[in-house]
Amino acid sequence: MSKAFVAILMGSDSDLPVVEAAFDILKKFDVRFEAKITSAHRTPEGTKAYVKDAEARGCGAFICAAGMAAHLAGAVSATTLRPVIGLPMNASMDGLDALLSTVQMPAGIPVATVAIGKAGAKNAAYLAAQILATADDDLFTKLQAERADNATAVEAKDAALQAQLNG
Repeated sequence: MSKAFVAILMGSDSDLPVVEAAFDILKKFDVRFEAKITSAHRTPEGTKAYVKDAEARGCGAFICAAGMAAHLAGAVSATTLRPVIGLPMNASMDGLDALLSTVQMPAGIPVATVAIGKAGAKNAAYLAAQILATADDDLFTKLQAERADNATAVEAKDAALQAQLNG
């Protein structure tokens, strides 16, 4: 199990059903994580205090899920030098407002941004695991094995298709 952990911040409890997909991926790879509901707008001091505390306790990456005026990831990135992954949520405008709020950051305050919704939640977890794997050989090996398994599964499906078409 990785020594570092991933901190997952959500702007609202309504984000939880989507963010749970990230929990599942991190659990699959035995990556420690914690989750918190906090707001860049309603609890800015609490958000900043949590980020500093998580950093001091060994957080290796932050995943920040927020919708609408999605400033949570940017606020976290402004507070830490650890990698921040923005997960735009579909709260209004099909999530486009959150995507643009998350991805349009000023130079020097980067936020790696993934897709809107559940696919994005999964990729946020994969990206966080890959970040931690730069310093964790066991985690790196697990990620490599899954990639190989996925490739094998695709090749098997293609072989079955070819057999059906040519058999």
